[in-house]
Amino acid sequence: MKLSTKQIEDFVNHLHWEEKSTATTEKYSRDVRSFCLFAKGAQITKELVVAWKNQLVKENYAVRSVNSMLASVNKFLDYLGVAECKVQNIRTQRQTYCSEDQELTKAEYLRLLEASKKNEQLNLVLKTICGTGIRVSELRYFTVEAVKRGEVTVDCKNKTRTILVPGKLKKLLLGYAQKRGIAAGAIFVTKTGKSLDRSNIWASMKKLCAAAQVKPSKVFPHNLRKLFARTFYRIEKDIAKLADILGHSSINTTRIYIMSTGIEHRRKIERLGLII
Repeated sequence: MKLSTKQIEDFVNHLHWEEKSTATTEKYSRDVRSFCLFAKGAQITKELVVAWKNQLVKENYAVRSVNSMLASVNKFLDYLGVAECKVQNIRTQRQTYCSEDQELTKAEYLRLLEASKKNEQLNLVLKTICGTGIRVSELRYFTVEAVKRGEVTVDCKNKTRTILVPGKLKKLLLGYAQKRGIAAGAIFVTKTGKSLDRSNIWASMKKLCAAAQVKPSKVFPHNLRKLFARTFYRIEKDIAKLADILGHSSINTTRIYIMSTGIEHRRKIERLGLII
């Protein structure tokens, strides 16, 4: 079987039919198109998919990224009815800690807030994501009506959950909406009234790096969500409840979020007192 543009379009429509989120659909589509570019019209075989997998490794993609891209293409192959061409993920030992070069600390987050004070909307975006643990795509659910109730109902990945809005954040958001003349509907909107785009938020956050003295590799919306997760877990020690708050189907995903950094891990080992 050779790939065609129509097959990709039909696959994307199928994802919409399955009610996949916009972000998930875009990711699957992007990964499948990457595979198609590699295939260059060749017949689909397991050998071809394995060759693509090996090429990703040669290009120094992170193992997690390779496995994520393979998941997208394997789903596409299932859709095409050629499951025999699917390939296995790269097996890795579960990490016990994460790199301190990638994880945002609370001190760095506070510096980002300080650096964003002149941009009230961005400042509130940072506080909302980090203060509630939502995905950046879920900002659109923060409406004036929902914030007034103190509860935001989020519908994402075929799951509906309720986000509680902390009192301080509620006051800030409603004050901002009043100043902007937003009496109803979404609070985080552009000048034309459209919901903020994740790419614009990402770019705006990157502009804060120099002033906040934070490495650009640490500054992106998802790291705010992970900071919320780690902070919550340190206080509550309830991973099941945290998984529900974050909207995770698997606790294994939540475990990745609360992983300590190498520095913290080293300190814990040193506290054992076994090296004298």
